[in-house]
Amino acid sequence: MKTINPSPEAIKRFTQEAVDNKAIVMVNVLRFKEFADYGDGVVKNLSGREAYARYSKSVMPLLWEVGGQVLWRGDVRSTFIAPNDEQWDEVLLVQYPNRQAFIRMISSSAYQETMLHRTAAVADSRLIETKSLHLPKMVLKLARRVVRVKRLVMPLIK
Repeated sequence: MKTINPSPEAIKRFTQEAVDNKAIVMVNVLRFKEFADYGDGVVKNLSGREAYARYSKSVMPLLWEVGGQVLWRGDVRSTFIAPNDEQWDEVLLVQYPNRQAFIRMISSSAYQETMLHRTAAVADSRLIETKSLHLPKMVLKLARRVVRVKRLVMPLIK
């Protein structure tokens, strides 16, 4: 099932759920249309990726305004584990101070205006909210030591 924008029910559920005030990272998985479709019947000779670039340029100040930031962006080279018909073009990780900051941004009139570029650009998408899992420093330190020891010992076993 192709999904581009959230349904009114999804927005209502997302905004009404009680959650903590901790940082979130939204995982954006995107497939672009070959040509942007602004729904006005006018061909603008603009690719979906180009229309999404317009959306990104417009949304960055809104993201910064609520304290968010893009952590990582990458073009998809291949899909290793997924249904055969599921192909993606781009993945982004976007961090927000908390869910309320994300909701404040997408609820703004400025965001609603720039959504036309996203809607014109995207053929299918997923937007997944994640929260950070805190790994104690001691666990990370121990894991690094185990890897170092393994690297030293493995050549001796051969």
